[in-house]
Amino acid sequence: MNFDWHNPYATVRSPVFARNVVSTSHPLASQAGLRMLLKGGNAIDAAIAAAAALAIVEPVSNGLGSDLFAILWDGERLLGLNASGVAPAAWDRAYFDRRHGGALPPRGWDSVTVPGAVAGWVALSGRCGRLPFADLLEPAIELAERGHGVACIVADKWARQVPLLRAQPGFAEAFMPRGRAPRPGERFVFEAAGRTLRAIARTGGEAFYRGEVAAALVAHAAGNGGSMTAADLADWQPDWVEPISMGFAGHTVHQIPPNGQGIAALMALGMLEQLDVVRLPVDSVESQHLQIEAMKLAFADAYRWVADPRAMTEVTAAQLLSPAYLRERARLIVPGLAQDFVHGTPPAGGTVYLTAADEHGRMVSLIQSNYMGFGSGVVVPGTGVSLQNRGQGFTLDAAHPNVVAPGKRPFHTIIPGFLCQDGRPWMSFGVMGGNMQPQGHVQTLMRMLRHGQQPQAACDAPRWKVATGLDVDLERTMAPGLVAGLEALGHRSGAAADAYMDFGSGQFIWRLSDDPADGYVAASDSRRDGQAVGF
Repeated sequence: MNFDWHNPYATVRSPVFARNVVSTSHPLASQAGLRMLLKGGNAIDAAIAAAAALAIVEPVSNGLGSDLFAILWDGERLLGLNASGVAPAAWDRAYFDRRHGGALPPRGWDSVTVPGAVAGWVALSGRCGRLPFADLLEPAIELAERGHGVACIVADKWARQVPLLRAQPGFAEAFMPRGRAPRPGERFVFEAAGRTLRAIARTGGEAFYRGEVAAALVAHAAGNGGSMTAADLADWQPDWVEPISMGFAGHTVHQIPPNGQGIAALMALGMLEQLDVVRLPVDSVESQHLQIEAMKLAFADAYRWVADPRAMTEVTAAQLLSPAYLRERARLIVPGLAQDFVHGTPPAGGTVYLTAADEHGRMVSLIQSNYMGFGSGVVVPGTGVSLQNRGQGFTLDAAHPNVVAPGKRPFHTIIPGFLCQDGRPWMSFGVMGGNMQPQGHVQTLMRMLRHGQQPQAACDAPRWKVATGLDVDLERTMAPGLVAGLEALGHRSGAAADAYMDFGSGQFIWRLSDDPADGYVAASDSRRDGQAVGF
């Protein structure tokens, strides 16, 4: 790829060139990963260290009770890891009818599925890491026990969550040390999380699922209306999976298969391959319209059919990615008209993202999340474990494949991305932020692969976000003429104020040649506090 290295968009970031590189949404997490590379570790070690550090320095978005997905090139092949947890054994439709009047609560213990991130770290380290697992948690332990100055964007989002969550069990004790959220630059010490990290390091993660941390989680659930048991924690394991893929612009785009929404990005890209978008200028009304419509069609199908793959018996991922089906769906797109699409039926047949790469060719795309800001809002006292609320991803519709059931994974929003060319690893990438994630994948890949924009420029470009029906949010930096042109086609536009979530935030590492010794170019999104670093 011959990139145009100038950046036509307003930005404060420059791409970073290095043989070994880490890019995350927080500078201290990037430095944690870099420390492992300088210590002789590989990209997998760096990614785990950065992920653990992010659980401390960006607690609004993730924590020790997060879920995790990863795609990595281990030097020889592409691997996928699904470390998203399952519903407790007590959960079914009757449980929520009885306890919550037929609703899925957004917060509290009855929104918490088994947390998977710690097991994900252990699995990645055991299969692909080079350094001892305990070494990888040293930066996070130091950040927790000695404290760190809270970053500006993190502080703002932290303060916004306090009124919503201060009454949740353990929240104020953990995240309101002065009776409020920390201010920018104010030192935040998280000693309880430091102790838990030490236990995780000492036991290779066993303490979290079968030891003292697990006992604390189960006791707290029992005392606060939850149903998670020791067996729920001890019996669960992450899964190594085969990534799903779609050809696009001479490359192959890879995603984790369902229960995640990465398939929506692949479907949209598959439709766009049918529409000759490359002939249209990158920031033209026509190009952006076609991308929006393809994304809407993909979401209509994903929201109807995607679930734990064991439950996708009526429509499978392979059927949704069928070229014939995507051609059929693409024919529904009208170049001059915004539409409100419904799902088709194929023929039978708060989040953090980080990436790391090393000079030996290993590349990692990793994402972990507590979902909504601070997840469930529940923090187990004495442990620093803030728990995700991924139970919100289920439905109570008995006819839907994503209906809640014991031991089942919910529909998941977080998606790591990976790009290959001719079977070789080429870019590890991701864009965090709820349902913005596949939309961010589509928009940035279109810019890089079809229009030659370098990763930082593609990252900085104004974005749109499909909402519902004909509604689409448009970033404030989008050109007025483009906004007016989309509105003329029937798109109902708004300008979402919260760029932290509404337009996502990405990190990208692109390999510069066939020889990994030639290094990489890395980008980090200016919509968060992040940074790409390398040597």
